[in-house]
Amino acid sequence: MFYDYAKIYVKAGDGGNGCVAFRREKYVPMGGPNGGNGGSGGNVVFVADRNLHTLIDFRYRKHYKAERGEHGRGKNQHGKNGEDLIIRVPVGTIVRDINGEFSVDLKKHGQWFIAARGGRGGRGNARFATPQMQAPRFAERGDPGEERTLELELKLLADVGLIGLPNAGKSSLLSRISAARPKVANYPFTTLNPQLGVVDTGERSFVVADLPGLIEGAHAGAGLGHRFLRHVERTKLLVLVVDAAATEGRDPIDDVRVILEEVRLYNPLLAERPLVIAANKMDLPEAKDNIPHLKEEYPEYRIFPISAVTGAGVQELLYAVSEMLEQLEDVGEVEGVEEEVRLVTVDEEDDKSFSIIRKDGDFVIQGKGIERLVNRLDLGNPDALRYFQHMLHLIGVEDALQVQGIQAGDTVRIGDFEFEWHK
Repeated sequence: MFYDYAKIYVKAGDGGNGCVAFRREKYVPMGGPNGGNGGSGGNVVFVADRNLHTLIDFRYRKHYKAERGEHGRGKNQHGKNGEDLIIRVPVGTIVRDINGEFSVDLKKHGQWFIAARGGRGGRGNARFATPQMQAPRFAERGDPGEERTLELELKLLADVGLIGLPNAGKSSLLSRISAARPKVANYPFTTLNPQLGVVDTGERSFVVADLPGLIEGAHAGAGLGHRFLRHVERTKLLVLVVDAAATEGRDPIDDVRVILEEVRLYNPLLAERPLVIAANKMDLPEAKDNIPHLKEEYPEYRIFPISAVTGAGVQELLYAVSEMLEQLEDVGEVEGVEEEVRLVTVDEEDDKSFSIIRKDGDFVIQGKGIERLVNRLDLGNPDALRYFQHMLHLIGVEDALQVQGIQAGDTVRIGDFEFEWHK
């Protein structure tokens, strides 16, 4: 079964907590703190794999979680880092954060990126020892790992896309020009999923995708709608297959008009892609009368009379397509999806910037570094609270609050933590 869309939840591993411990050995008085750091949580990493061809695995599993970091231990033993969670997806998969934070296009085998970063481990009490505080009795908690809801969308990587209304003969043409064996039958929508085939003209080989039949209104989701049109965006060249014999009672001229209009309405940039028309079913006598009308109505396109059943005219079509592909450069992604996104952010531990706003009479301090500090410390611990007050002074929060006119008894809030100001 071919699945080209999935929505999943991923969570990186939490960081391990730092340890509070002291060296206690015979004949070693005042051995000092030796609590180790917690390990960092594992990342969630996506990797493009050319051996995968569908997103069906994500139909049965929706939640993915990386390993958390181990807690620190005494004797300066640091916790082990959590293992990264590797998620393999087919080449051509776009991974999007539903909140719009990033969108990454995995176009090459082995290409990878980190979708969710593991939390950093907390520092043990040995890391807080100073000449002024020689026996700290506190440590940091580990940071939580990032969690995201992601959309996965697979767009086939093919050089040529076969498009057309149902029963135009796209599947028959693909089976004629390649070793692919798509389902062929005399009723609409026999092809429900894209099919790929490799064509070898002797001088050049290229990949052709038989894409499910369009109907009028497909750009708005009618029929197979967007499930078809998303795959068109990858192709360098389009071959519009039309039933020149009008075996379904449709006018071939109208068929071409409908397809061109649906492609244009879905994405105007697609309408600028190179396109040729394959007038199929020339083995039927009714087809010959329609070729002059097609050429007169659409003089801007090259029209190739072919028969997917007998093979007449197919070789000429393939040679022309091969020549056109040699002249084309790789097409860009029409949706503006970024090929490479760096998710490395400012180190929150080193980020000392902050802002102060007044809200409901309180002084609210905002800043990634200071909020992270509050979350990491147990401020019910006297040593941790003294360290926190010392950091507020170093960062410049105290001076900034005084400039803002803070008075004794005013409430200060940092994240979920609040305290009364005394100076």
